[in-house]
Amino acid sequence: MSTHAKRERLLLADLLESSGPEAPTLCEGWTTRDLAAHLVVRERRADAAGGIVIKPLAARGERVREEFAARPYDELIQLIRTGPPRVSPFALKQVDEAANTVEFFVHGEDVRRAQPEWEPRSLDPVFSDALWRRLESSARMMGRRSPVGLVLRRPNGQTAVAHKGTPVVTVTGEPGELLLFAFGRQDAARVECEGEEEAVAQARSARLGLG
Repeated sequence: MSTHAKRERLLLADLLESSGPEAPTLCEGWTTRDLAAHLVVRERRADAAGGIVIKPLAARGERVREEFAARPYDELIQLIRTGPPRVSPFALKQVDEAANTVEFFVHGEDVRRAQPEWEPRSLDPVFSDALWRRLESSARMMGRRSPVGLVLRRPNGQTAVAHKGTPVVTVTGEPGELLLFAFGRQDAARVECEGEEEAVAQARSARLGLG
């Protein structure tokens, strides 16, 4: 495991552990136990993980996730913390960094921001830049269902077009906040939206993300 992904994995495992198995998350209908089971299946059951993105396989994937969710919560946390088995593609450092840095960051915020009186993390500039690069490369995929034009902008002026169209809504915030917005966590993201009032409302309620 390489730098960013490894750190985010351990931070997420700690958050899940300290929150307990029945805490709410920003993932609709999921407790921390459900989220932990999802993470384990994603890395350890390739035969079922396809259901995360392929609808015909979703029912099987959900059955397997529920089976894991029935395991002791401490066991799930340990499986997340120790990482994937050697035979998993996620065991390769390059794959781990590319696929898990954002996954673990977003899900960590799913846990953190579902709690009362949460406070955002202070992200170091190197990690913020890493999140921005991933956002730039996936912005159009995540914004493809936006009903309005959508531009994501950092405070330093860097922009990424998530969806072409009119009217245009410009969303300004730090990379981590923009990433959460683009992943469909609009209500939890600390950003500023500029544009026509109706268009801003549409952007904030749109079904964004990779799913």
